[in-house]
Amino acid sequence: MPASVIGIALALATAVAGYAILPGELRGKAGAWLGLLLVGAAATLQLVRAGPMVGYQHLAPPWAGGIGGWVAAAVLVLQLGLVLGLGRRAIGEAWAALRLVSSPTALVLALGVFALTAATLSRDPVYFGLELAAGTIIQTLHLATLVVAMAAVSPEARERLRGRLDRWLGDRDGGDRFDRFPIVGAVWVFALSAGLAVFPYELHPHVPDEVVYLLHARYLAAGHLWMAVPPVPDAFTLNLMMTEGAKWFSPVPPAWPFLLSLGVRAGATWLVNPILAGVSVLLAHRLLSGIYDRRVARIGTVLLCTSPWLIFLGMSLMTHAFALAATLLGAVCVLRLREGGSLAWAAPGGLGIALVALNRPLEGLTVAVLLGLWSLGGVRSLAGRVAGAALLAGSTVAVTAAMLPYNRLFTGNPFYFPINAYLDGVYGPGRNSLGFGANRGLGWPGLDPLPGHGPADVLINADLNAYAVNVELFGWPIGSLLPILLLFAARTRTRADWWMAAAAGAIIGVHSFYWFSGGPDFGARYWFLILIPCVALAARGIDGSGDRKPTRTGVRVVVASLALCVISVATFLPWRAVDKYHGYRGMRPGLRDLAGASPADMYLIRGSNHPDYASAAIENPIDLTTPAPLFVWDGGTGVRGELVRAYPERRFWIIDGPTRTGAGYEIVAGPLTATELVERGAR
Repeated sequence: MPASVIGIALALATAVAGYAILPGELRGKAGAWLGLLLVGAAATLQLVRAGPMVGYQHLAPPWAGGIGGWVAAAVLVLQLGLVLGLGRRAIGEAWAALRLVSSPTALVLALGVFALTAATLSRDPVYFGLELAAGTIIQTLHLATLVVAMAAVSPEARERLRGRLDRWLGDRDGGDRFDRFPIVGAVWVFALSAGLAVFPYELHPHVPDEVVYLLHARYLAAGHLWMAVPPVPDAFTLNLMMTEGAKWFSPVPPAWPFLLSLGVRAGATWLVNPILAGVSVLLAHRLLSGIYDRRVARIGTVLLCTSPWLIFLGMSLMTHAFALAATLLGAVCVLRLREGGSLAWAAPGGLGIALVALNRPLEGLTVAVLLGLWSLGGVRSLAGRVAGAALLAGSTVAVTAAMLPYNRLFTGNPFYFPINAYLDGVYGPGRNSLGFGANRGLGWPGLDPLPGHGPADVLINADLNAYAVNVELFGWPIGSLLPILLLFAARTRTRADWWMAAAAGAIIGVHSFYWFSGGPDFGARYWFLILIPCVALAARGIDGSGDRKPTRTGVRVVVASLALCVISVATFLPWRAVDKYHGYRGMRPGLRDLAGASPADMYLIRGSNHPDYASAAIENPIDLTTPAPLFVWDGGTGVRGELVRAYPERRFWIIDGPTRTGAGYEIVAGPLTATELVERGAR
């Protein structure tokens, strides 16, 4: 049976099973419509082509998916017929209500963004136009289904739901600051991210960056700042590893590998990011409850805890969960300064900002400016605010200055980062620099469509990332940006909302000067720090007008949003986990089990450097001369001769990588003596 048919069948079973546990107020017609929405969301995902290789996802025509594609299309056609036949009145009333509370100009702009983020760019403009139209129609169909579902809730049921929401989300004042709500959310995010790290991620790096982060962490955990240059460098070639004299090292900023090294020491590197993701939930709730009321903070926490963007980056070995946690640490400390707390809060606040800078320098600069400006406000006197800002800046600079001797050690210049030296050496000076020009970019045509960097590139990158945010932020079938768009279409924006929008705009704006969008790995990952502003603005849009008691319409919006979160967890999260991240980018674990563990053996991996060799290289010891199994990249007869001379006592095996076998690793020959290996040649 096609996988798409299985996915739709599972969604149908989930809808039927979920009906039994729905609150009584949502059973009957409302529950049936919500079940239809869940199945329709699953059907839509079966028409999406994402897959485990590098590329942006696109809608595919039904015939491209065989019988499964036609089944998915039939489900959506049935859904459309039911909505048009039975829901036109509810849709009309919802549209009239929306027009009543919205500015006409803002509403038109919101609808434009809603449509333009329904699909992403394609090289074929005709295909892009068709996909954009289809994506808009599908998002609108799911939104209409949700509207009809909420309209089916009786006035009496809405009043009872209002009481449930008041008990669950709490009042707006919130009483004291302690709240157990985010603790539950943090445990949920940690457990889910950790579970996904086991499956589908299989406790193994998949992105080239992750390989060197883990390798960097391992030699830091062993007490070294670099490794010895390999005896045969061409046999141990890895992306993002460089040689300087006798040093062989990763040029990436050291903060994240250092933190990851603590996981290496504990034997649990895979738990570091899940812990950081859970901590981010706690810090984000504290930040939101200090800026908004408790109800908005709790809605935002729910959104954050069900965000695929956070959960999948929490599953990974990438730097972004660390950057988010450090940013939130800095933001919460600045919040305490603004609330009149001790000036001592400036020290951990500066530490948080500095950790961002030592991890992702461009983001660190942006966060430093944003939080520095924010620290100048609050309840203190002018002198007190200036003193707090000065202490914050001083502690930030003091910690960040640790990078200067580190840079000098590896590049000879305290202001020249190793990563810049690496990229300048491999691709040419200035190719990776900020700014515009014909020489920007590293020649990645599949991920950087136009040569150089100019206004057109800014628009292309913005489109790619905005679409990714619309998909990955919440994983909603109606689009993740809709509650934010509704907030800015309505007349209920507050000063705090504008600050959140400005923070997101600053992060996006700074990255517009960079030639690369960040690619499709883990969504719009270069924009990841807009996650909290987006969550805050979405929570405000869901909460409604900000009245002390939500209107009946407000109750339905909150309930609809919670239903969408459940649907995302039930459909989008498992689909994305299995469809994309299982075996992502061709990286496969388990090579050591296949090869064995004899210290006399060396395994030559045939295939591409990534994923075939990169997936194997992480199995090597830090000291490449120690008696232990070694995995090397088979570069042909010349490299084999060098290996034989460097390791004359070894037995040799030849293994084909996944790109050659089309499946997993396969042993081709071995054990071979040195003479047999050289005589065999590179065939």
